[in-house]
Amino acid sequence: MTCDSDSLYARAADLLRAGGVVIIPTDTVYGIAAHPACADAVVRICTIKGRPSGKPVALLAADLAAVLAYGAALPPAARRLATRFWPGALTLVLTCDDGREEGFRVPDHVATCRLLAACGGTLRVTSANLSGAMPAVSAVEALRDVGLEADMVIDGGVCPGGVASSVVRVRPDGTLEILREGAIDAETIQGEVIGNR
Repeated sequence: MTCDSDSLYARAADLLRAGGVVIIPTDTVYGIAAHPACADAVVRICTIKGRPSGKPVALLAADLAAVLAYGAALPPAARRLATRFWPGALTLVLTCDDGREEGFRVPDHVATCRLLAACGGTLRVTSANLSGAMPAVSAVEALRDVGLEADMVIDGGVCPGGVASSVVRVRPDGTLEILREGAIDAETIQGEVIGNR
């Protein structure tokens, strides 16, 4: 289904809140999404991908307020990166109130953000491809790889980015660890923090 109506987002949000999984477009690549309150659905998206269920699944967030509402701490280095690269192709791994780490990203995609808002601000999302395969940049590719196992596919056209997000762990003391160099190169990420100290 193409992403052009409010009823589409309402239907997708209802499916997700009920424990369904939905293929969604983002600004980087297509993702397969589950509601964070539905643990079985999160396990299901890992099973569909052939991904170990113990491997963490990041959260897409509608905005910075949704990240903070989840209990994430933003040391100054993380806040600088969020200010510079959100919305966009950067996932920040942050420590939350209970000591666990969570990956967060605020996407730069109108359709994705509309769905996130309709679902309460956050969704668990991983790339809509089989584990180890190239990420899907169109609904056709996502449908071919994993979409037949999903409850719904939202067609947002070809993703404008086409490259997965970069992933950076920001520890409470502000030190950085680049876990994956994706759409934003490591030099740019490090330069943003060093240049603003």
